Amino acid sequence: MKKLAVCAGLGLVLVVVTPGPRSFALAASGIGQSPQAAAQTAGVRIAKLEQQVAAAQTAGDNAWMLVCAALVLMMTGPGLALFYGGLVRRKNVLATMMQSFILMALVTLLWALFGYSLCFSPGDAVIGGFGAVFLRGVGGAPNPAYAATIPQQTFMVFQLMFAIITPALITGAFAERMKFKAMVLFMILWTIVVYDPMAHMVWGVGGLLNAAQGGRFPTLDFAGGTVVHITSGVSALVCALYLGKRLGYPKEPMPPHNVVLSVIGACMLWVGWFGFNAGSALSAGTLATSAFVATQFGAAAAALGWSAAEWIRNGKPSVLGAASGAVAGLVAITPASGFVGPMAALAIGAIAGVGCYWMVTKVKRRFGYDDSLDAFGVHGAGGTIGALLTGIFASSAINPIFGDHKGGPLPVGLINGNAGQMLNQLMGVVIAWGLAIAGTLVILKVVDLLVGLRVPEDHETRGLDLSLHGEEAYNGEA
Repeated sequence: MKKLAVCAGLGLVLVVVTPGPRSFALAASGIGQSPQAAAQTAGVRIAKLEQQVAAAQTAGDNAWMLVCAALVLMMTGPGLALFYGGLVRRKNVLATMMQSFILMALVTLLWALFGYSLCFSPGDAVIGGFGAVFLRGVGGAPNPAYAATIPQQTFMVFQLMFAIITPALITGAFAERMKFKAMVLFMILWTIVVYDPMAHMVWGVGGLLNAAQGGRFPTLDFAGGTVVHITSGVSALVCALYLGKRLGYPKEPMPPHNVVLSVIGACMLWVGWFGFNAGSALSAGTLATSAFVATQFGAAAAALGWSAAEWIRNGKPSVLGAASGAVAGLVAITPASGFVGPMAALAIGAIAGVGCYWMVTKVKRRFGYDDSLDAFGVHGAGGTIGALLTGIFASSAINPIFGDHKGGPLPVGLINGNAGQMLNQLMGVVIAWGLAIAGTLVILKVVDLLVGLRVPEDHETRGLDLSLHGEEAYNGEA
């Protein structure tokens, strides 16, 4: 009986002192605790909340950037493949599309081995180092030097898509006349010699033209006006001049074999370009929204500008002209997309639409070069126009990329109060042009000596689809 009484007493005590859910809530909130304990509890709760917010931001930014990477890849295949494929004669459509397709694989291999490292590993002012060869150290942890809220592997694969489409743009200049093996060797060397240094100079840590990190000549290039479009467009012109004209050009008519394919491709390029430009914000924030809007406005204004110029000159606007104008506007707004507002984007697009139309119809005819699909007229000229206009219209209200020693924003473009930025933009353009011309010319000579550049005349007459790949695009048709 005595033992039972003792046990019953202990049980009563346990019931009385055991805390319920409300007691736990009070303890968690710090009520009833000492000031020191309450402060410690609040600190733990704030730290956990900050971790949750950071995790949510990382997840959102990462999802956005993976979608953008897919959109940029869509720009090469099927976008560019269809756009270029429709513009050539039917006997060369597969060979033209194959060039874009094979580069999706070829550049990926180069990027994994050393391309990413040469662009974004610490090096000197011109080229990156070998710290990330074979993607060593490129994993799930962010690289704060580039994007603090997404895995470095996401940043790496997003930049890969830029490296893929850039050399693919060049193929429009030598369409219908370059050997496939020569194209492969040329693109390998061009990616290493031209693209990798230019990407590092503009976007890499310590780069000569890096505006975000204090480069010697801080060039504003949000998504690749110099890195992508000037280098590819100018290289395209060098290729066209070096290889010479297609057989029969310009005496024989060489109209596009399927404008429908080209318009579908142009529409895919337009949609994919939102990933190209808005994705370059590297997060799903307000800057991405601003770049998205600027991209749409620039493309629309350029399509209308090209069509208006063509309508005035020829008495009617063409479907292909409107599509080409939209692409020209997308090219021109690329460097400015993260620095300008909607009205400036309209101005840049309109100027680029008319300017690129003039390059394609007047300048090309005046000098007589055979830029088959107008890679230079659209990308070289449009990229140059866009890079220079960025220096005029860029605003700290959109992107305060420059700050003083107190952390306040400084003027960015000419209209914003920074006239000196025009010199930096000009230096970026000159360097991009110079590297593209010199690098491409040397590479062409090397490739010509090793394997030869141009297909034999009988292959060109027969068509590259059959002579290079043994296939026809439209079997069964007369």
